[in-house]
Amino acid sequence: MKNFWKITKFVLLFIVVLIVGVSVIYWENDIPLEVLIKKYANLESKFVQIDGMSVHYRDEGNQNDTIPVILIHGTGASLHTWEGWVRELKTEHRIIRLDLPAYGLTGPNPTGDYSQDYYAEFINHFLNELHIKQCILGGNSLGGAITWVYALKYPEKVKKMILVDAGGYPMLSKSVPIAFQMARIPVIKTLFKYITPRSIIEKSVQNVYAQKEKVTPELVDRYFELSLRAGNRGAFLDRISQNITNNNYLKIKTLQMPTLIIWGDKDLLIPLDVAEKFHHDLSNDTLVVFKNLGHTPMEEDAHNTVAVVKDFLKK
Repeated sequence: MKNFWKITKFVLLFIVVLIVGVSVIYWENDIPLEVLIKKYANLESKFVQIDGMSVHYRDEGNQNDTIPVILIHGTGASLHTWEGWVRELKTEHRIIRLDLPAYGLTGPNPTGDYSQDYYAEFINHFLNELHIKQCILGGNSLGGAITWVYALKYPEKVKKMILVDAGGYPMLSKSVPIAFQMARIPVIKTLFKYITPRSIIEKSVQNVYAQKEKVTPELVDRYFELSLRAGNRGAFLDRISQNITNNNYLKIKTLQMPTLIIWGDKDLLIPLDVAEKFHHDLSNDTLVVFKNLGHTPMEEDAHNTVAVVKDFLKK
């Protein structure tokens, strides 16, 4: 029995020393918002008060366009993920993108609600604040799920949809970014609020890219630094814990607006069979699958993916 307690004490001491050592090496303080604004906002950036948050957004392009394109990013991302698309679309269209609650410069939702239904209502509040009565709504991953949930709630406000590797259906991932995995482990996720190795963010971004060489240090820096905005790490954990698919997807087949579905054939997080489910349930859609692209094709290959968007917008 004495040996048992000696071994137990040794193991506990080792765990404590390991935690302290990891904390010393990988502890990351929050980056002040004003520092992040200087680096990640620009002359196009605006802030609007929605639901108790100062929401970061950009409204660019042809301001005479009466039905703007609204772009919604996915989990862990920010409005910057659409940069390549916006650059090519804004000569003809009005393009609005934003940082969702929990991400980017917007930061956490004071209520802690990150459900699909909340996000859909948040988008409605945002569009009302900007006096937008009808739009073309598009989103990637979580943003894609928000897009079609919003269209279910307010079909008269959505002229067209663009779903890019969108979430929403029950599915089994082939591979999950390590940051998502850590966020679901009780002890680890508590530490994750303070201990956030840049390497974890790098591996998570690489996980959603098919062409790993495109994951540049600058790209990783953006994801990493914006994750350190005060409150974002805790909000990320809250969002992951609320990532429960509800029955909204059973109503997708009721949507009638024209829809463009874009998918990367190497998406391991939301596999291609989910694209087929959207294609089956939506009666007025076009499915385009891109070879050798992953979960964020609009970021991984903006030029080729936006080409089909241009055609879709012309119809």
